[in-house]
Amino acid sequence: MAQQHSIDEITGAQKAAILVVGLGTDVSSKVLKELAEPEIEKLTIQVANLKDIPPSLEEQVLKEVSELIMAQKYINQGGAEYARDILESAFGKSRAMEILKRLEGSLKATGFAMVKDIDPKQLINFIQNEHPQTISLILTQLSHQQASQILSDLPPELQAEVSLRIATMEKISPTIINELEGVLEGQFEEAGSRDLSLSGGTKMVAEILNLMDSSTEKAIMESIENENPELAAEIKNLMFIFEDILLLDDRSIQRVLKEVETKELAIALKAASEEIKTKIFSNVSERVAEMIREEIEFMGPMRLSDVEAAQQKIVETVRRLQDEGQIIIAGRGGKEELVV
Repeated sequence: MAQQHSIDEITGAQKAAILVVGLGTDVSSKVLKELAEPEIEKLTIQVANLKDIPPSLEEQVLKEVSELIMAQKYINQGGAEYARDILESAFGKSRAMEILKRLEGSLKATGFAMVKDIDPKQLINFIQNEHPQTISLILTQLSHQQASQILSDLPPELQAEVSLRIATMEKISPTIINELEGVLEGQFEEAGSRDLSLSGGTKMVAEILNLMDSSTEKAIMESIENENPELAAEIKNLMFIFEDILLLDDRSIQRVLKEVETKELAIALKAASEEIKTKIFSNVSERVAEMIREEIEFMGPMRLSDVEAAQQKIVETVRRLQDEGQIIIAGRGGKEELVV
């Protein structure tokens, strides 16, 4: 980033990056652990793009954050009026109003406050006749289990539409948010004060679909694939990760291993957990297990990108065999479909 000396000249993302640097490694690492992966990625990129940060700018950012934390604390203790009085005494009326304005989103009661605590069966009655974009936005506020249950109860044609909108969701305009909050506040008597936090995208769709029965998941994926093949492929890749091999039963593991070369498997296991290695070795002969161990040891240090590429090939094999109905992933919906 070009050298700038005023806090008004930088973006919120740049402020966050400067804050991370200013807090130091130990504190920043604890903060990052509380963020979602996409947020960590964006923040890391911003930190990487920082050049020379003038001490005066770092001081301004840390001061602003400190003031916002203080204001939020006062709001939590006694509400907006109490916070305003305290801040005016400390900083003067003009500065107090400026600080509170930055926290305006937290001061308003929001219709999203109760959504996470509502029984999905109750919520489905309210949202099923809403616009797909409205449903999509609401589902991003729920746990994956709640969202999966509601998505399963929606009409098939609406399931795909909502999934597609969540997968492509990035930023939502304040107008839409305000309109939706108005609808929610009209439906529920009580409103809380939780912050609105959107978390749409392909990862969320994948996590929701992972909890649905296979037939519903397949129908939704086919519709998304017809609409946007690249997006469908991205969602599929996120739906089963290498660590999920632990969800396969022994018979499925053995079927997958028939499709995987020993060297490829050895590379994939190079950075795998002991639990995964134990799972794999228990489904091959002692001779093959020993061969794989020797192969891993003989390889020596490897680039993580090579290991992840080998793991991804196995993931793709798992997905293909599942699509063909040759294996079953445990822990998914639709267990009743298994015929012994």
